[in-house]
Amino acid sequence: MVGLLNTSSIMMCPHAGTVSVTSSNTKTKAGGNYVIRSSDTFTIAGCAFTISSSPHPCVQVRWVQPALKSKVVGDFVLNANSVGLCVAGDQAVQGTVLINSTQSQVSGL
Repeated sequence: MVGLLNTSSIMMCPHAGTVSVTSSNTKTKAGGNYVIRSSDTFTIAGCAFTISSSPHPCVQVRWVQPALKSKVVGDFVLNANSVGLCVAGDQAVQGTVLINSTQSQVSGL
């Protein structure tokens, strides 16, 4: 089993943009902060990606592989093995989200 992601987990796009999460979960915590789910809102700020010298930053994360069995408030949670796609404003996929840290007190599949 691997650690669940929570609102203090550190995530980035492949171009060093910072991922922020707005979670609607107000019931379940892990490691002192609320567990995040694939249905939460994930925005990216500070992405430096360009195409032909024109800015084309990642702006959000779309999760394609949440945890396979663990749910919170009726939706699948995210863990260290989850896969999220970083997408631009035009919905172009620009790489996978990098999960740099998570809490280690609670794990799940």
